[in-house]
Amino acid sequence: MNSALSIRTMRPGELELALEWARQEGWNPGLDDAHAFHAADPSGFLVGTIGEVPVACISVVKYGDSFAFVGLYIVHPEFRGKGHGKAVWDAGMASAAGRTVGLDGVVERQSDYRRAGFEVAYRTMRYGGIVANPSQAGADVLPVSAELLDEISHYDAGIFPAMRASFLTEWCGSQEKRRTFVVRGEAGIRGYGTIRRCFEGFKIGPLFADDRQAAEALIGTLLREAKGQRVYIDVPAENDEAVRLVAALGLEPGFETARMYRGPAPAIPLERVFGTTTLELG
Repeated sequence: MNSALSIRTMRPGELELALEWARQEGWNPGLDDAHAFHAADPSGFLVGTIGEVPVACISVVKYGDSFAFVGLYIVHPEFRGKGHGKAVWDAGMASAAGRTVGLDGVVERQSDYRRAGFEVAYRTMRYGGIVANPSQAGADVLPVSAELLDEISHYDAGIFPAMRASFLTEWCGSQEKRRTFVVRGEAGIRGYGTIRRCFEGFKIGPLFADDRQAAEALIGTLLREAKGQRVYIDVPAENDEAVRLVAALGLEPGFETARMYRGPAPAIPLERVFGTTTLELG
């Protein structure tokens, strides 16, 4: 077998393999993440192979001309310690040349990312637990419809660092293993959130809202979709209202990550980020 590493864009089915590796690492991805992830940037998922055997992967999803996000950086355990991780990392970074690059780094890897030119912007804490009796949905909380997808994309672009319409069309439009709801007022959308079924329980993300009132209405509705199963949400630690909200629900802090950027950090209104979309895509 050829022992040289080759790096290329993933073929159909290989993103599902990367997500299975993520599951084996304990990252608990969603059961139907692949289609929406791929829609974000079909060229953004790289695999390193030896012959035809996948041994390493990385995603560097590009949003427009100025921003990209790193995730799914994994080397299969049987092939670690051979330089394959650095090779796919370098290829991924090269694909994002000229852009600010973001990632969510676990505590034990943050020093490595600093050496690669990344700086911490803010901390994120994953909260989890079971909410037995979530609040009833308010009249202003509505399930997403196709007619709202364009409005959601523009609302989202006021919070996320770039427009990501292709991703959101799939993320919010597919309702089989994900459910998305919006809060609307007289002036339009005041917030939206998605809950998705994962290998273990459910994850909420994004949960974007103009204020705690809108976020509380949304999260109560989203939690009802979990039907008493365990739920996780990644909350920016600097959003005090978000931290108080999840604490009031009885969710408990788990592991910590840090949003880090290489290049000028985008201005994000963290007071409107009650839950990060995903740690893989930002």
